[in-house]
Amino acid sequence: MTDATTARVDAWLWAVRVYKTRSAATTACRAGHVRVNGDRAKAAQPVRPGDELRVRIQGFDRILVVKKTIAKRVGAALVAEALDDRTPPPPSRESMPFVPVRDRGAGRPTKRDRRDIEKLRGRELG
Repeated sequence: MTDATTARVDAWLWAVRVYKTRSAATTACRAGHVRVNGDRAKAAQPVRPGDELRVRIQGFDRILVVKKTIAKRVGAALVAEALDDRTPPPPSRESMPFVPVRDRGAGRPTKRDRRDIEKLRGRELG
C-alpha cells in the first residue's frame, strides 16, 4: 500500500483520534463495529477521500467522511482537516424515556413496587 491517497482504516481511525490505540481500532474492526460505505471493514481495508465510515462507539454510531488520508498521529488542527463529522446530535434528555432507579441494596421489588414500575413504563396489565 504505497499509494499516498489511501490509508488502512484502523490506522486512519487511530490517527484522527477516534480510538486511543491502533490495536483498539483493529479490535473494533474485527468485532464489526466499523463500516466503510455500508460494508463491514477489515482492519487493513484502504480508505480514500470521500469514503463514509460508520463507527459504533458506546452504543451510538459516529458518521465520519474521509477528507484526507493520514496514517500517523497528528495534532488536533490537522484532524479537523482530515475528517468531516456528520454524526447527528444526541437526543435531548427530555425525549429519552425515564428509567426508574432503585437504591442500591434495596432488595428485590415487592409486588406493589413492580406494579408501580409497570405503570410508569405504560405496560399496565389490568
